[in-house]
Amino acid sequence: MRMIKRDEIAKHLKRKNYRQFRGHILNELRKAIENRYRLLLILAGDDHRKQAIMLSDIVINFLRIFLSHKDYARILYVYHDEFDDANLRKTIFNSLVKSYIKKKKINAKIELAVYENSDKYLGTTYQALIMDLINSLRPLDIGRLVGVVEGGGIIVLLAPKWSEWHDRKNLFQMSLTVPQHPEPRKIFVKWFKDVTLNSPGVFIYDIDADEIIKMDSINLKTSGRKEIKLPTESKFPVELYKLALTQDQVEAVKILENFIDPPKKPFKRITAIYIADRGRGKSCAIGIGLAGLINALLDVKNRIRIAVTAPSLSNVQSLMLLAMRALDAIGLKYKRFERNGMVYEIRGDRFSIEYWEPAVIPKLDVDIAVVDEAAGIPVPLLHKIWNKFKRTIFATTIHGYEGAGRGFSIRFLKRIKEDKETKLMLFEMEEPIRYASNDPIEKWQFRALLLDAEPDELTEDDMKLIEEKRFVYLKLQPESLFTLENEKILKSLFGIYVLAHYRNEPDDLAMMADAPHHSIRALALENGKIVAAAQLAEEGPISDEYIDSLLRGGKIPGNIIPDRLLKHGRIREIGSGKGWRIVRIAVHPNAQGRGIGSFLLNELVKETSERGYDWIGSGFGATGELLNFWIKNGFIPLHISPDRNPVSAEYTVLVLKPLNDKWQRIVEILHREFVEKLIESMHDTYRDLEVDVAWQLLNTFNKMDANVCKEPPLTPIQIDRLLSYVEGYMTYESCCDVITIVIKHYWKSQKGCRVLEPLEEKLTILKTLQGLPWDQCAGLLGVKKAKLIDDMRRIISKILAHFFAINENNIDKLLGRISLSDYIEK
Repeated sequence: MRMIKRDEIAKHLKRKNYRQFRGHILNELRKAIENRYRLLLILAGDDHRKQAIMLSDIVINFLRIFLSHKDYARILYVYHDEFDDANLRKTIFNSLVKSYIKKKKINAKIELAVYENSDKYLGTTYQALIMDLINSLRPLDIGRLVGVVEGGGIIVLLAPKWSEWHDRKNLFQMSLTVPQHPEPRKIFVKWFKDVTLNSPGVFIYDIDADEIIKMDSINLKTSGRKEIKLPTESKFPVELYKLALTQDQVEAVKILENFIDPPKKPFKRITAIYIADRGRGKSCAIGIGLAGLINALLDVKNRIRIAVTAPSLSNVQSLMLLAMRALDAIGLKYKRFERNGMVYEIRGDRFSIEYWEPAVIPKLDVDIAVVDEAAGIPVPLLHKIWNKFKRTIFATTIHGYEGAGRGFSIRFLKRIKEDKETKLMLFEMEEPIRYASNDPIEKWQFRALLLDAEPDELTEDDMKLIEEKRFVYLKLQPESLFTLENEKILKSLFGIYVLAHYRNEPDDLAMMADAPHHSIRALALENGKIVAAAQLAEEGPISDEYIDSLLRGGKIPGNIIPDRLLKHGRIREIGSGKGWRIVRIAVHPNAQGRGIGSFLLNELVKETSERGYDWIGSGFGATGELLNFWIKNGFIPLHISPDRNPVSAEYTVLVLKPLNDKWQRIVEILHREFVEKLIESMHDTYRDLEVDVAWQLLNTFNKMDANVCKEPPLTPIQIDRLLSYVEGYMTYESCCDVITIVIKHYWKSQKGCRVLEPLEEKLTILKTLQGLPWDQCAGLLGVKKAKLIDDMRRIISKILAHFFAINENNIDKLLGRISLSDYIEK
């Protein structure tokens, strides 16, 4: 790097408009510090040295003013270290600002970080944040990092030349492309710029042209922090309450005192649910409260074990940090265990706070289960956790990159509120920890990333339109959708996604905008209100070179359905097909169960066929409800993942609907192979597959199936053993080998050969295909063990009657009649 000389610095800093820009910002900064709100600065341009010098000057002047009001300042600088120009900017900034800090001997520190580690900074606090966005603008990074800056601090974004930024490709955009579509759309950055230009608290300067693009004057008066009042009576030590930074945190900790005593009748369990926007300190409050619970429960229990989970280990670091501070405050000794710099366990002599992946939690034996960022975890798994433990704590972000707390409330809270055996404490935290309640940068962040997107409100008149199926099918173009003019439509559409799906991130928004193979469709009422939305990805055809690679374990960006079907179905023609994968389809939460999803799906199938595609399909975490939706709409399961998703705890299933004769034949073959594979893997890989899911997967029939029933391939001895079992002379255990042959044959037979009732079929799955103990079968089916044992005899009797014409009228004549002549070869 060429040395930075004083005359070079002076030359850049004496520019007239820059000096005006800097002076105005510093005046606004004094007001921001006094009122605890933040400022957003953007330095745009292509001269990297000049940009780094001006950035350094801004930060040095920030430190000069900020440290006249505060005791210390921490600066977080985040960049892409794989780019030479990014390293140049970082090096110049680090050199100039560090020299100033050293020379002035001020209490300030610079921390350098790369975007790959951005999740590690969740829950931390800084006074200034610099995000180098020149090489890439990833929305998730904005969602994660902007919240770390406290009130009175600044966020500085480095951007390319302002007038050209939206026309340039960046690293994140290129990650959205696929081989068939190598060029991304360039929409999200334009949306980001438009929102930024129309938001208060933002200052933009073009370093190349010495042009002030946006300069705000903010008149925002805040009331300051509410006075913290510690409880006059408490079961937790007062030292814990002194760790709280807001009154909301005090109240949140106080709620957990209710967990000391076991729930009393009529309650069997106690549940606390904390809901808040990001930065309100809910995770920290829970960490403090857990230390209080450990301290109290150790008086009545020999050992306390607490399990903590979240979509990722990084989500619980604030909780772990405050739990350790709280344990220190009350003198409880512990050891901390870390993985990649993050705490995953706090262990004392008689207690532990342990992080586990969400899917593992229901299998544990712990005293308290804590779920942080619960909106990022599927509701069925949340219900399992809630049902399993007597003491549960859930926390979630209302408007955040992890998921949507409002959707969490709709889908999860309703059942808990209705449960008369659960003592529920619900608490919403409102006061921000780091900045004022009406902080303009939080509003900008929410708007740019649609973190507060919610669907349209539906009236009684709207419900009548839904009943009458008065819908309009919308083919939305991202170029027009991501504009300020259509912001309301975009928020309504994305709001439906947010409330209907368990995990949404800002990256999903950018994918809608910039992924070149993605399309957006919606269903609106005649009055314009959107009631359903779908996101689609075009997949295939795949080149011969890629097909050869995939069949040998290679990878391909996107193309999820062709990739999986090629690897597991092995038919080369799969790669030549082209179709739409439905990335997600969602219905307004207040209008579900009225056929809207099926209506939209039918429109999508029509359009896919009109486009000349070969298929339309989807992939999703398999639940009985979701499978039922897809199967009843004519989609056929062709693949199931060999492992459960570690967050959702669900197996992923791919379904597909063929749109021409060639693909009808391909699907028929793949479906038969899929059923065979599932049946033969049920005793091992899928031994824990939910019975309702397995039953639906095995009860899906291709239209081309024939109604031909063939006898199971049994020897005379095997048949006679079955007859002895049916008559009660032999046990299931003594005949399980031949019963397994018969049950597998039943499930591999065609549609017309299925003669059992649903509950009977589910018993054959659990007991015979999965090999579960009778007691476990009884628990899963809600039927007594003795009845299931009798039911299995009747099941085999039915199968014998159907395949061998053996019934109560002739069974006695056939039983025990085998002779050597039955085995003489003819």
